[in-house]
Amino acid sequence: MSNGINRQQLFVASCLALLVTSLSFGIRAGILNKLGEDFALNAGQLATIAATAFWGFPLAVIIGGMVVDVIGMKKLLVAAFVFHLAGIVLTIFAGGFWTLFVSTLFIGIANGTVEAACNPLVAAIYPDNKTTKLNHFHLWFPGGIVLGTLIVMLLGKAGIGWQVQVGLMIIPTLIYGYLFSRLSFPVTERVASGVSTGAMYKELARPLFLFMMICMLGTAITELFTGQWIDVLLKNVIDNPLLILTLTTGVMVVGRGLAEPVVHRLSPTGVLLGSAMLATLGLYMLGHNTGNMVFVGALVFGMGVCYFWPTMLGFVAEYLPKTGAVGLNLMGGAGMLAVSLYTMFMGKRYDEILLQKLPAGASLDEYTKAAGGTEMAAALTSAKTAAGPEILNLTLFIPIVLVVAFAGLFVYMRGKQKPVLNA
Repeated sequence: MSNGINRQQLFVASCLALLVTSLSFGIRAGILNKLGEDFALNAGQLATIAATAFWGFPLAVIIGGMVVDVIGMKKLLVAAFVFHLAGIVLTIFAGGFWTLFVSTLFIGIANGTVEAACNPLVAAIYPDNKTTKLNHFHLWFPGGIVLGTLIVMLLGKAGIGWQVQVGLMIIPTLIYGYLFSRLSFPVTERVASGVSTGAMYKELARPLFLFMMICMLGTAITELFTGQWIDVLLKNVIDNPLLILTLTTGVMVVGRGLAEPVVHRLSPTGVLLGSAMLATLGLYMLGHNTGNMVFVGALVFGMGVCYFWPTMLGFVAEYLPKTGAVGLNLMGGAGMLAVSLYTMFMGKRYDEILLQKLPAGASLDEYTKAAGGTEMAAALTSAKTAAGPEILNLTLFIPIVLVVAFAGLFVYMRGKQKPVLNA
């Protein structure tokens, strides 16, 4: 590391920025139903709001990936700070669907900008240990979701409104903004190694990179759609579905913290194959059980999705290093875009399933607005109890396909050495 570059402080500041990103997921997942009640929003509208963060993210991460080599990582992180702050404040003062839509878009753009800058930053400051350090960096994503869901549960029980819960995100936002403002940054690894822009884009067309980007669609949906929608899907299957999200993400924090021996023993491809198998089993258990067995399913599912995101990025950083920051950010952008589209599709599908399980000719809006304790409210609760697991079962085919894909990747990569960038 060159003089003036404090990689430990840069890493800590990056983790705080990712913490804000994950808090936005955890808190929004916890208050989604409350937003629906306060603003009379149906599942389709809630899905659109939730999905906005997922397509604001790829918009920012792809554009950020294309310009980070030119403008530098520091300027991108200043932009992330501004969008985070604006999105949080606008959410606090939201008045309905459109203000929630715009505020969530701002937060999504901020989240994507953080990844656009911090993924190549971590790869640049830890060039000899990329997959492990990306796992350590990304443990703050599930870590923040755990904190976010605990904030929602504890403050909710204390009668403190969702506006205060969202407002707490301002604190780490201000801290990471201050830290980044005073630190010096390195150039990206591709720039430091002298790999040309033309060589980078040529590398992006390699079949191996395209294969990994397609797989990223599935790993992102499996992990993030399920986590973001768990409160809605299993609200009537178990007393406190947020505990499932807390358990799942808690497992992910521990697993990513222990990434170094796991990755070194199994290799990135072995980790991805094992992850897909566990994610398939865990998702099946979540969709086919009730009571305490749901928590067992959450534990298995958490072990499955634990290494997906950072190991996918680590694989590209190690085995396709000439793709540079653009390669890493195309991976993240593709994953989040897939989650956005899938969330909107499944939100509409969820409403369709509800209508199928309600009396013929029923109006979902009328049933949603029905007072608690009425026959209509009871019918809607029964419909939701059945609809949530059905959505999980529809999603199950994705990790099944990933098992086959990663088995093929494991065989293909056996014995292959990591390429070394030209100095």
